[in-house]
Amino acid sequence: MRDLRSETMLGCFTGFWRGKRNFRPLALASVLFLCPVLCPAAYAQALASEPPAPPAAKPVSPEMEALERARQSVDKFFEQATNVVCTENVSQGIVGRNGKVDYREDSIFDYQLQTNANSGSLKLVESRDTRKAAFRDSSRTLLITNGFTAMLLIMHPNYESSYTFAAAGQEGVDGVTYDKIDFKFVAGAASPAALQLRGHNYPLPLSGTIWIEPQSGAVAKLVATLDSSLSDLGLTGMRSEIHYALVRFHDPDESYWMPISAVIDVETPRQHWRNIHRFTGYKRFRATIRVEDLEAKP
Repeated sequence: MRDLRSETMLGCFTGFWRGKRNFRPLALASVLFLCPVLCPAAYAQALASEPPAPPAAKPVSPEMEALERARQSVDKFFEQATNVVCTENVSQGIVGRNGKVDYREDSIFDYQLQTNANSGSLKLVESRDTRKAAFRDSSRTLLITNGFTAMLLIMHPNYESSYTFAAAGQEGVDGVTYDKIDFKFVAGAASPAALQLRGHNYPLPLSGTIWIEPQSGAVAKLVATLDSSLSDLGLTGMRSEIHYALVRFHDPDESYWMPISAVIDVETPRQHWRNIHRFTGYKRFRATIRVEDLEAKP
């Protein structure tokens, strides 16, 4: 299993972490009424007997429609993720003042994301078996980052009230037009991401942008940053960028949207870390059931 290399760990967890403030977004319903022409007496009677019409809402934008499809695909993603294994290459680096990595350690793991929803709430566990351990320089402090491929939890029903979402237009990448959604953390709500420091977990108020493939509702890219600095913990900034891509399997032919990379930058007043996770060589589990007639033959 993986060797823990410092006392500071950043990750996406399924526990519920609480902040300080709280507010809720408003939702409106849209109803259209067609009114016939009435004489004054009949019109007055109709006014007295009919309840007032609810206020009309703004039309739903294509981006928000894509968000609803993405929410429906989240459970499918976690279900499919448990059926595959892959190779994870991890680079733990220290960034210099010039913005370039001055030092890094590289490791390789067999990786699998395991899920469990038997208790009624989704629980995620990352499984890593070391294939190549990094050379360890004990004089340097490196950052451990885990679970960022599961940041799709921000759209899971468990965290539905933890974020507000707003349309952010569209963007074309490599000939494909993606719908963009901005998300913002609701202060005081549950968070799927936390900083683990000396045995204690501190919630991370992350906000950012999601790129959604409009037809399938699959998330192609997710960028998240700290909503505010955690200066009392010595954390001045954090940014994560996760990319997903369509992975094709054969016999039978299927395609899953899986994470292919995650880049996490974390800064303190004196240090800047950059960890890069790359996921390759996806393989799908296959289960074969064989039934035999054990009845004794004459």
